Amino acid sequence: MSRLIVKGGLAVLPHEVIEADIIAERGRMAAIGPGFAEEAKPGDTVVDASGQWVLPGLVDIHCDAIEKETEPRPNTLFPMEMAFLQFEKKLAGHGITTMLHSLSLGVGLSLRGEHLVSEMIGLIRSFREERAMIRHGIHLRYEVSHLTGMALAKRLIGEGAIDYLSLMDHAPGIGQYRRPGAFQRYVMKNQGVGLEEVSQIVAELEERRARVDWDVLRGLTAYARERGIAVGSHDDDTRETVDRSLGYHANISEFPLDLDTAGYAAERGMRVCVGAPNIVRGGSHDGNLNAADAVKEGAADVLCSDYHPASLLHAVFELERQGIPLERAAAMASLHPAQAIGRGKELGSLEPGKAADLIVVRKWKDVPLVAATVAGGTLVHVSRDMQPLS
Repeated sequence: MSRLIVKGGLAVLPHEVIEADIIAERGRMAAIGPGFAEEAKPGDTVVDASGQWVLPGLVDIHCDAIEKETEPRPNTLFPMEMAFLQFEKKLAGHGITTMLHSLSLGVGLSLRGEHLVSEMIGLIRSFREERAMIRHGIHLRYEVSHLTGMALAKRLIGEGAIDYLSLMDHAPGIGQYRRPGAFQRYVMKNQGVGLEEVSQIVAELEERRARVDWDVLRGLTAYARERGIAVGSHDDDTRETVDRSLGYHANISEFPLDLDTAGYAAERGMRVCVGAPNIVRGGSHDGNLNAADAVKEGAADVLCSDYHPASLLHAVFELERQGIPLERAAAMASLHPAQAIGRGKELGSLEPGKAADLIVVRKWKDVPLVAATVAGGTLVHVSRDMQPLS
């Protein structure tokens, strides 16, 4: 059987960066070490990574970009197969080898309607089984006020269709929308509605939220954890909300709104996930937590791309530029998210026996670019100026 050999790169291992060769066989890394790669045999694929970094493939547990790929503007829905296949190629080019597509059941969304969410989940599952370039999973974002979605969420959990469940409570005066008018502005922009329509949306939301059965929600998250599915909270803004999230069986705190809340979640043993766009842009677009500050304080240990997949790799190298060791920064976008969803023994680091998911990275004017992407031992992306392959 043919092998993949990556020669001479700076391998970003879990605890150090060394010059090393990597040999992959049958979709897994067979050997990693300095300068020992055997001569290529007929049929082997050889990647010359000299002078470039070799990182584990990026693992993205929260990204809702597939919704915008499918509906880039309000009421402009494109064929899902087309959107997904084109998006997958972009992900490979960004160095993401495992993507949990974040699909929402609730209000203020791009893919509105349970039938569209179900259709997208079915499509992703079918491609995952038949012809996927990279690894695909589902992060189901459940809006607590979406009263009609409980049956679908429970069915998807029971079928093993999702990999991660998070609870959201998007409403005026709460979390990231605690500032007056913030929720209304978001809905108007995202759904293309006016003041009169958004007022009706808010009124209906508040009526539904008053009827939420919190014990039923707690049962849903307990069911997910029983099935080995990770559970996340969203926009924790106080220590009290962290405690409440823990009461809902959450092991991941997504996008805490301030440093004290993030630090408290970390102290309580939760994985704390922050957005890569926040790192790349130098802060939150809503004026909330500066993600780089949280990383430096040890209050965040997972990066996700949120809404901008290209930011994930760039955030890793931006953190290194700010003094975070590269191996630690890389782990935040690979090993730590894999561990958070219970797949750390299989994915997320350059170690013999693990899945051969890796990326070769070079820089152009200090901008990191993916020169090659390998998923399951197969070369799925090569930039045109990559070192010659044999």
